[in-house]
Amino acid sequence: MKKLLFIVVLLFIIGIFGYSQVQNEMILIRGGTFLMGSPEDEPGRMPNESPQHTVTVSNFYISRYTVTQEEYQEIRGVNQSQYRGPSQPVEMVSWYNAVDYCNRRSIAEGLTPAYTINGNNVTWNREANGYRLPTEAEWEYACRAGTTTPFYTGDSAVDAGWYRGNTTSLTRFPYPVGQKLPNAYGLYDMHGNLWEWCWDWYGDYTEDAQINPIGPATGPGRVYRGGSWDNDAAQIRSAYRFRQGPQFRSFFVGFRVVRNAG
Repeated sequence: MKKLLFIVVLLFIIGIFGYSQVQNEMILIRGGTFLMGSPEDEPGRMPNESPQHTVTVSNFYISRYTVTQEEYQEIRGVNQSQYRGPSQPVEMVSWYNAVDYCNRRSIAEGLTPAYTINGNNVTWNREANGYRLPTEAEWEYACRAGTTTPFYTGDSAVDAGWYRGNTTSLTRFPYPVGQKLPNAYGLYDMHGNLWEWCWDWYGDYTEDAQINPIGPATGPGRVYRGGSWDNDAAQIRSAYRFRQGPQFRSFFVGFRVVRNAG
């Protein structure tokens, strides 16, 4: 009986923390036009999600999962995450940590780095073929995967990602990537688990149609999207927006990477 209990506990630990390497391949997202933001009748919507406006994005590649701790440590040689596990998403990473990771990974793979980093001044070479953070528009386009509902699973997020609605106080922490349903593009954890840094400085929406927007030149913080394991359903919707200073670090926040596509 004790042996059986040990096996059950071991299997549970493996399921939660993971021991096998996650193959976090890049997924080609075909560009297109969508309505960014939320309609006025969407439950839980916030004023900064309006007005809805037409946005067109070009083709791009995006990682299937948020960057894992194994991936991050391989490139940066450190893992500052509070909740440890190789297949768990890396957290406790600032926006600056994320862009540094992108550049280091680009160099390691023989690609042109997307960013020039001079202290806290970061500029983006939009023609570079290296890794980068998604723009806020790319992130929402990829998350929605053609849907117009609050979540890519419809009106409920229960099957899309980890959040307060499907965890308890004893199981509320970042989970290994890829445990919930993917969207139509094959992307996991766009809702919940960890917030994800985007490139953009935060700014108000306008009604103007836009093509490949990159956000304002400056703002009160860098945008992050998607919500976390400790948020309510309203805060993990496709349209929900939040921001923090680029130096901010938390066990609620991680990131995924993007590359340009022809």
